[in-house]
Amino acid sequence: QVQLVESGGGLVQAGGSLRLSCAASGRTFSRYGMGWFRQAPGKERECIVGITWSLNTYYADSVKGRFTISRDIPKNTVYLQMNSLKPEDTAVYYCAMDLRRSTAVELTPSEYEYWGQGTQVTVSS
Repeated sequence: QVQLVESGGGLVQAGGSLRLSCAASGRTFSRYGMGWFRQAPGKERECIVGITWSLNTYYADSVKGRFTISRDIPKNTVYLQMNSLKPEDTAVYYCAMDLRRSTAVELTPSEYEYWGQGTQVTVSS
C-alpha cells in the first residue's frame, strides 16, 4: 500500500519561502511520476509542478521561476521549494503519484493513483 505524507506547510509573509516535503512509502517513487497540486477555496485542484520517472519536469506559468521540485532518492522523498511566495499561492498543497510511467507530466488529477493528505500554505500580504 502506497502512502504519501506531506509536511512543511504553514503561514508565511509575502516574499517568503517554504519547503514542502512528500515522503513516500510502499513504492520507490523515483520509478513513477510525482506531481504537486494545489487547491484554493472555490477553485479546482491544479497541477503546478511535476516530474516524471525519466526526469522530465513541468512548471505551471504561475510558479515558474519561483518553485523548484527536487528528489532525495535514499529518503524516498520529493520536495517543493517555494520562493517569493505571493498571497495567491495560498492553498492546500498535495503531492500525488502517477503509476503510469508516462514520459510527460500528467496534469489531470484523475491520472494520479495516490495522494497525500494535503498541507495548508497561507501567504499573508
